[in-house]
Amino acid sequence: MARTKLYTGIYVALFVIATLQVGVEQIGLLESSYMLALGLITVFSLIKAVVVAGYFQHLVWEPRSVTYVLLLGFVGFLALTVAASYSIL
Repeated sequence: MARTKLYTGIYVALFVIATLQVGVEQIGLLESSYMLALGLITVFSLIKAVVVAGYFQHLVWEPRSVTYVLLLGFVGFLALTVAASYSIL
């Protein structure tokens, strides 16, 4: 059975966080303090990614081993991205 209240709450939370991300740009933080704005938007994006992966991809209800495999793939992705960024310089 679908958890309608849970998914509605998650949708509202994602909507609020997306609105906060737009608000960071609208109040002029990008012009005045670029690093602060970049940090805030990155943190908001990370929160949204964890919520989407946890609930909409059902990782919350999966065995921990599935989550660890996903995290292992993510660490590999980060390693390859960092290695590629050093090869460009």
